Formats: sequence, structure tokens, C-alpha cells
Amino acid sequence: MVETQRKPVPRNDGGELDTATAFLAFARECVLKKTDGLTEEQLRRVLVGSGTTLLGLVHHLTLAEQVWFGHHVAGGPDPGDVEMTVPDGLTVAEVLAGYRAAIEASDAAIRAAGDPDTPVAVAVDGKLHTLRWVLAHMTSETARHAGHADILREQLDGVTGR
Repeated sequence: MVETQRKPVPRNDGGELDTATAFLAFARECVLKKTDGLTEEQLRRVLVGSGTTLLGLVHHLTLAEQVWFGHHVAGGPDPGDVEMTVPDGLTVAEVLAGYRAAIEASDAAIRAAGDPDTPVAVAVDGKLHTLRWVLAHMTSETARHAGHADILREQLDGVTGR
């Protein structure tokens, strides 16, 4: 099968923060790319027993960005549960725009923290982890869900690639 969405991994190696943010950005782009050209019905279609949908993955990652970077790193409000169920009434355009806005806000929080050694503003389970830890956590979380999105997209229309 031809990989029609293949993109090379980042080659950034200009320092720890540069490398970490490049790989996080790559994983985010991979998730968004999986939604390109699909209908609302396809994005909401359940293809696996867990009930996971492409749109649900994007919604989940939006909330995760808000929790980890907005709340823990920047000290903003806690958005609550990080669900995969898209609330009724939320359109595809709103979910995708919400993810892009969450990414932008997260990137601003990362820039404001500036140093991977910077402790988070709000403790995680009683521990002040560092920005480094949050970046690693969110990169692995996003990459894992990008893999789920790869499989869902292939089931929908055969499109593959990262």
C-alpha cells in the first residue's frame, strides 16, 4: 500500500527544547493530517469496540493540551476530564479549531517557561515535575494517538502514512 501522507521526522537538533518541541509539533501535525479530506460522518464514525473516533481523538488531545500545558505548566484553570467523547453540538470545524488554538496556547506556555528544567506551576500528583517531563509526556501521548488515528484513517479510506 502506498503511503500517501508520509512526511519525514524532524531533523531538529539545536538543543533540548528545539528537539522536543519539533517532535511534539510533528506528532500534532500527524494527528491533524489524518482528518484532511474526510466528511463529518467519517470523522465521527466508530470503527473499533472502544468507540474511539478520529474526531474524538482530536477532542481528547485538545483537552490534554489544556490540562498539561495550560493548567500544569502555565497555572491556568483545570479543564476537567480529558474525554474522547465529543460533546453534542460541537461541530467538526469547532473541534479542529479548538485543537489548533490549544496547540497555540501550549506553545506560548512552553515559550514562557523557556527552560526544560522549569518546574510546573501546578503539581502533578503532589510533585512539581519539569517542563521536560510534560513535553515528554505529551509527545508520547500525542504520538500514541497519532498511531490510533493512522489505523482509523486506513480503515475509513485506505490512506496511510505518518
